Amino acid sequence: MRSVLKNWGKIVAASKTRWITLLIWIALVAIVSVVWPQVNDETTGGSQLLPEDTMSVEASNIAEEQFPNDAGVPLLLVWHRDGGLEEEDLQNINELYQNLEEEPLEYQSMIPPFAELPPQALLESASENEEALTTPIFFSTDATTDDLQPILSTLQERITEITGENYFDTDLSEDGMHVRYTGAVGIQIDSTELFSTADVTLLIATVLLVLTLLVILYRSPILAVVPLIGVGFAYGIISPLLGFMADQGWIVVDSQAVSIMTVLLFGAGTDYCLFLITRYRDELLMEPNKYAALTKAISHSGGAIIVSALTTAAGLFTLVIAQYASYDRFAVPFSVAIIIMAIAVLTLLPAILALLGRVAFFPFIPRTEGMIKEIEEKKGKKVRRPRTRSWFSGWVGKLTVQKPWTIIIVTVVVLGVLALFVPRINYTYGVFDSFPDDMPSREGFSIIGEHYPDGEVAPMQVLIRTDEDVSLQEDIASLENVESAGEPEVGEENAEYQQYSVTLSIDPYSEEAVAFVPELKNEVEGWLLEAGVESPENQVWINGETAGLYDTEQVTSNDQNLVIPVVLLIIALILVTYLKSIVAMGYLLLTVGLSYLSALGLGWIIIHYIMGEPAMQGLIPLYSFVFLVALGNDYNIFMISSIWKNRERMNLDDAISDGVSSTSGVITSAGLILAGTFAVLAVLPLQVLVQFGTVTAIGVLIDTFVVRPFLVPAITKVLGRYAFWPAGKEKSQKR
Repeated sequence: MRSVLKNWGKIVAASKTRWITLLIWIALVAIVSVVWPQVNDETTGGSQLLPEDTMSVEASNIAEEQFPNDAGVPLLLVWHRDGGLEEEDLQNINELYQNLEEEPLEYQSMIPPFAELPPQALLESASENEEALTTPIFFSTDATTDDLQPILSTLQERITEITGENYFDTDLSEDGMHVRYTGAVGIQIDSTELFSTADVTLLIATVLLVLTLLVILYRSPILAVVPLIGVGFAYGIISPLLGFMADQGWIVVDSQAVSIMTVLLFGAGTDYCLFLITRYRDELLMEPNKYAALTKAISHSGGAIIVSALTTAAGLFTLVIAQYASYDRFAVPFSVAIIIMAIAVLTLLPAILALLGRVAFFPFIPRTEGMIKEIEEKKGKKVRRPRTRSWFSGWVGKLTVQKPWTIIIVTVVVLGVLALFVPRINYTYGVFDSFPDDMPSREGFSIIGEHYPDGEVAPMQVLIRTDEDVSLQEDIASLENVESAGEPEVGEENAEYQQYSVTLSIDPYSEEAVAFVPELKNEVEGWLLEAGVESPENQVWINGETAGLYDTEQVTSNDQNLVIPVVLLIIALILVTYLKSIVAMGYLLLTVGLSYLSALGLGWIIIHYIMGEPAMQGLIPLYSFVFLVALGNDYNIFMISSIWKNRERMNLDDAISDGVSSTSGVITSAGLILAGTFAVLAVLPLQVLVQFGTVTAIGVLIDTFVVRPFLVPAITKVLGRYAFWPAGKEKSQKR
């Protein structure tokens, strides 16, 4: 590989081809940006994330066919006043619905006849304490979120005009009237608004953070901008390419995937840039010709960059086998982003560095000893030599070979203790658990939950198919956790179908309610079996949000059991191919796995005990695993490849010590930048992204400051020549 990279380096680093390379990139970005749509314009707002063969989705499809509801998609207006709704409030509601009858909102499909009800009759629909009332407005299923957003603004203006007050911006802790919206339309609009503001915030915060860290770490204003230029050009290709693929229906992307992809691109992309730039600086200290130095830098670091990119891309692409759509939608965008970024680092970045040469490192310009002496002779004074390694990195390198067992025991014990918190984690899949507390749809939902019976917030539907004459209303109503069961509805297309509306006596979003779903299904199947129905397990379905949460837990759990082994297998194959060592592959994977578990445990400590969140988002473990295992191996590969090269000319102790100290600076810088970019997700208002950023940033820092500089080299020292088995065993025996 090195000979290929050397030849490639001669091409892209040549003075004649640098401008051509740069112009090709500029032309490509310009063309694809004009011809193809940007990925942000092609994101989907679809909330259906479960596969079609899950019980709740099948139940929803049957209900849509057999028990159609032509009303449309509901927007729920929640009216609330401490102490009880007043007659004036009820009159305002009457007037609003009268207004909606006379001047319907665009896409409005149906409204209840609240305009015709006297205030006292309307109050009968309120909560038992008469403090809250929920009134729906239904909209056409053809309306998109972009269509509904301005309509909601119009509705708020009408309510404000009728009431004479803006009840939407009030603090719920204050006395007086409050109005909030929730329901399917409200949730959809809030989700879109969160991401529409989050994308800009995320991009600005990420760029500023990376720029600041680069200036601090490398003390060069020019060098700080160079990686950002590379990332910017790569994004200029990635965004329209993914937009084209989404437009053609080849992939599905959502706002969440695009947000995290932006972070990944800046974090991992900057890392790859630093791997090459740092090597280039080292070569400039020994090679007077900047083009020859750049060729050597590509030859020496290109292999690690390629393998790191392939490892990360392959690891992330395994998400394509996941059944849960949130996982699946990550696979292609992330893999494409990593590959294109690696191509940019090995083509565009060398062209930029060839143009800038040593000036890129101003004011601390790297020069050979001969160049420095020449300057000293001309100026008559000493020139400061650039420092390539810190005393700390040298100390770490020596420590790993002097006290390997101490390092292994201490790090394994500390990381192991943190990993013990993983079984204690509580998980949640509820959509509102990811929303900020002050989001209108969450506040409206909270009001409903506080003033109506628990189960009325999200009733379930039990659907059965049988040609037997059975009625299960009383049986279902008699079950523990069930408040009431409605009379059976008969299917319009097929009378064999029956549907029962079930209201739970417990919080329908609680773990207890989710665990009750399979119990309820088993009970219904048992009753049908007693009634003479054959194979009742195929004739019972449960619909509703609680059933959806149950299916989500089952599907995501299955995805974890499938994706995790595949990720490990793929990365293992890549490591064996590159390092030619089964032993090294084994302990690298084990250390990254330990790092992941400890990051998850420490993440739970921070999320639960410091942030005060009662549960971790259920998608975090697999998200974090794929990213940390894929990205964590980047640093290991970069350091181990240095040790592997050193052992060809050094004894093992020196190879390890030099490999650790020589890569310490660049990996520490890269780790800080990558962790920082993921930590930027904490500025977003969505808990799923805040928690993902927190856990991933912790994992990157553990890899950067514990696993890579201490644990991995210490294990390599203890294993000795066996660390390189089977390849290179003979070379490693010379100690």
